[in-house]
Amino acid sequence: QVQLVESGGGLVQAGGSLRLSCAASGTIFTVNTMGWYRQAPGKQRELVTIIASDGSTNYADSVKGRFNISRDNAKNTVYLQMNSLKPEDTAVYYCNAIINFMSRWGKGVLVTVSS
Repeated sequence: QVQLVESGGGLVQAGGSLRLSCAASGTIFTVNTMGWYRQAPGKQRELVTIIASDGSTNYADSVKGRFNISRDNAKNTVYLQMNSLKPEDTAVYYCNAIINFMSRWGKGVLVTVSS
């Protein structure tokens, strides 16, 4: 059984930084695109950023220049470095990965940015 486990969330002041991690475990044959989504209270889940297996990336306009996604293929782990955080970045952040040709989700980690 494949699992994704996020870590690194918490409370930070506006302008601060946080680093999220998401590690995949279980019986893994292939890992393709990995990424982060978020869901703010009362809003739909939205794409934050994704990274393909070749390292190419895509970011939501709202986080460009502030967030950086990276991955360690040897560890089946994806990271999200979040800088210059804003109160509007407050949300539950979910890790997603295409593992063994199936979309998998983590349970989410809460990020709260205070003004």
